[in-house]
Formats: sequence, structure tokens, C-alpha cells
Amino acid sequence: MEAFDELLVEDPDQALDLLARMSQATDRSLAALARRLAGRLVLDIARTGRARTRGVGRLVLAPADESSSDVDLDASLDSIVAARAEKRPLSTEDLVAARWQQPVTAICLLVDRSGSMSGERLASAALAAAVCAWRAPLQFSVLAFGDKVVEMKGLDGLKPTEELVAQVLALRGHGTTDVALALRAAARQLSGSRATRRLTILLSDAEVTTGADPVPVARGLDELVILAPADEPQHARALVAAAGGRLAEVGGPMSVLDALRRVVQ
Repeated sequence: MEAFDELLVEDPDQALDLLARMSQATDRSLAALARRLAGRLVLDIARTGRARTRGVGRLVLAPADESSSDVDLDASLDSIVAARAEKRPLSTEDLVAARWQQPVTAICLLVDRSGSMSGERLASAALAAAVCAWRAPLQFSVLAFGDKVVEMKGLDGLKPTEELVAQVLALRGHGTTDVALALRAAARQLSGSRATRRLTILLSDAEVTTGADPVPVARGLDELVILAPADEPQHARALVAAAGGRLAEVGGPMSVLDALRRVVQ
């Protein structure tokens, strides 16, 4: 463990790569131990900023309007008394309403599992999932995709983050790459959210090897960010150029973390 701790300080990307590879070892006990250790480590690394929201939302007071149904009588009492004293009709401007403030950000993370899932790719995906859980704990989903989409966590579903990270680390590379299918799945996940920001994060080189053209689907998303490998960014660049969105070229798990810090403010 001392040698691993030194490696983690000197080269965190290599340390995470090593753990991710061990998490897919044929020795089941070794793989389970590696996943537990990687889960704790990834969570520690992800917790580098404040979570965006806590709980299930909060009540806020704001001026009432015609759509308001929950008038706060205590907060409105002074205005009601003043209107009566002035013998004028009470208007909505005299009232204060209580309403639930919705989560600020909803996130759908799409993890490309097509091709081989190397230790570095697994570690990057696990770290991305942990960051989404930490930054948008009320509403985030994680979908893995190749030629099919697998829901690892739904937008409003409950799953311990360590369990989710372990599930990501257990992914095996499979199938071709249907980017349009993945983006449609993200759109469905986010369509029911009332969050003020609905963000789709695509962790992929975005090379389409099967399925429809992803550009029309991408154009329909509220906000798209692609995290593409720096050594193979051309397909992601083309998708962003055609459909809009933002691109971050990443070179390892820690660069994924840095990119997500910038994206999920």
C-alpha cells in the first residue's frame, strides 16, 4: 500500500489505471477488493468542490403571481393589513407565495463502452460518474452505451455512489458505437426534469460505427459537452461543429476531472 500511495502522489493517472485494471482481474476476490478501494479513492478525488444541492429541494418566498397557489399568509400579513387600511382591493402584488426551488442542474452522463475498456477508460468513466453524483446529487443519470444503452442509474433513482462506481468499473467493452441512440436516451432521461440546466455529458470519441446520424439529435439537446480522448478528437470536433455544444480533449482520469470542474460549475 505504501508503494501505491507514493504512485498516487507521483502519477495519479497511472495509479487509477492500475486499480481499474485490477478491478477486472480474473481473481474475483482481488477484483472485488480493487473495486472497493477504487470506489473510495474515486469518491475522495471527486469531492473537490461543493455539491450543488442537498435534500429534495427547498421552499423559497417570492412575490405571488396569477399561477401561485401557496400564499404565505404570515409573510403577506403586513401588505394585507395595509390594503385594508387604505380601503383598496387586494392584488397579487400584495401577496408573497412559497414555492419549491428545483435542483439547479440535471446531468445525464453517457459512457461509451464500445471497443476495449482499458484501465484508463474505466477509471475516467468511474471518476466522471462520481463527479456527477457529487455535483448534481438530486438529479443525475449514468448510461453506458455501445450498440445498445444500459441504464446504470436513472435520473431520479437512488443508488449509493460507491455501488455505482463499482458497477462502472465492472463494464466490459462491447459492440459498435451508436451515438445517436445514446443521445436520444439522454434526451429522454432529461425531458422530465424541471431543473434550470439540463446537461448531457458524452464521454466518447464520438465515432459513429452504427445507427443514425447523431447531429439532429444533438441539436435538440439543451446542452451538450463531449469529453473526447486528446489523441483521437476528430469525430467529436466534427459533431460539436455541426450540432453545437462544447468539447474538452482529455488525456486521462485527472484531465477528465479538470474538464468536469469547468463544465459543472
